[in-house]
Amino acid sequence: MFYSLRSVLIVNKNPKERGDLAVAIRKTVDCTVIESESPEAALELLQEDEISVILTDLFPPENQGLELLKKATQLNNQIVTVVGVPVDQRGIALEALKFGAFFCLNTPYNQEETIIATSRALQHHDLLTKGEIRGRKFRKSDGFHGIIGQAPSMRQLFNFIEKLASEGNSSVLVLGESGTGKELVARAIHAHGPRSRKNFVPVNCAAIPEDLLESELFGYVKGAFTGANQAKMGRLQYADGGTLFLDEIGDMKPSLQAKLLRVLQEKEFEPVGGVKPISVDVRIVAATHRDLDKSVAEGRFREDLYYRLNVIPLQIPPLRKRKDDIPLLIDRFVGIYNRQKKNPFKGFDNEALQALKQYTWPGNVRELENLVQRMSIFFAGQTASRDDLPEKYQSRDEATQNQETASIEQESPLNLDESGVDFNMLVNRFENQLILQALNITGGNKREAAKLLNLKRTTLIEKLKRKNISTGTDEDK
Repeated sequence: MFYSLRSVLIVNKNPKERGDLAVAIRKTVDCTVIESESPEAALELLQEDEISVILTDLFPPENQGLELLKKATQLNNQIVTVVGVPVDQRGIALEALKFGAFFCLNTPYNQEETIIATSRALQHHDLLTKGEIRGRKFRKSDGFHGIIGQAPSMRQLFNFIEKLASEGNSSVLVLGESGTGKELVARAIHAHGPRSRKNFVPVNCAAIPEDLLESELFGYVKGAFTGANQAKMGRLQYADGGTLFLDEIGDMKPSLQAKLLRVLQEKEFEPVGGVKPISVDVRIVAATHRDLDKSVAEGRFREDLYYRLNVIPLQIPPLRKRKDDIPLLIDRFVGIYNRQKKNPFKGFDNEALQALKQYTWPGNVRELENLVQRMSIFFAGQTASRDDLPEKYQSRDEATQNQETASIEQESPLNLDESGVDFNMLVNRFENQLILQALNITGGNKREAAKLLNLKRTTLIEKLKRKNISTGTDEDK
């Protein structure tokens, strides 16, 4: 989602070379990659964010890259710097090393060499900050391992992460609604524990087709199936010694659940088409937005696997239950999406902030991030007001909502008189009012509205169609 504990800042005036390096590093190294076109812009970023590694050009003829190296070290003596130096300027490379550069690379960059140097630089940064990470404080500016929150429920979550992360073997089950940041929590557990020097490997069980998930997880041997021209290592083996994060595990089919159970019990598995077991030492962190107790009761999820995974359950609070964190999250997202913008978005005025705090956020933090990104594009250089917000976010204050609810209650027919009533019409009207209230509370999210009404989502959708009620969106959520 956003912010890794480890971050690399690439400083390069050539947009194509800079972009190619960023893509290559993102694909192969577990870190956030930030780009900057000049040393001046890089210094501004260094004052806003915690950067682990700087990969900078020399910027001849003034050699501004060396000045950046010196100033970056003054700002934070734990930043690790890699400097790109033209092949024919060996003397400058020696000078960079004297100023504290961790490594010098020849330019133009060789991508494979650059990836190796970046990875080693990040490992060096990890060693420098190891003691500091264990004693990390809650800070308003950067949150906890990239997780932003000051609400009591979030502070409690951070404390739980610290305690369970130190014991690096027990399985963890992260529970929470979609968009709450379950992968961020899993990364924090990994980064804070004894396995942090090894790989963190995420797998989204819902995003990978069922017929491919098995080979992605366990790998396969040569000739296992048509097209398997060579053996492939699975993500489970790649995570050996580290952490395997299984997101949306409630969507995993039963046959794979059985194979995963064996990994947890026996610490070994067989790749697809293989007969020789492979030993593996990996911590499993699983996550789901589903009710696994219900899935177990309905026979869709193995009970023995559930209890193996649910050694330490960790519940992430939804955004609607920590609304005081919304301004903190907005500040962070505005900072991210304003990077390198000549006309930065200035955020939201007080009235807009109050409206956003009253919205129920069915999509949680992810929905808030998407909104800020959208507003930063359409209102660059401006401060957004409540009227600038998309209609569903223009919440009215609680008093107005209470008045509307009271008005609806007064209109509800509770008494009969001698003239009688049109029963079907009144029941239909009352049903419409309840449905509209539920959709208003959930911002048009049909799934969440169905939960409020204790209906199946499909039942609610059929009622909406039959009653010709428009939700203002074509999205079948």
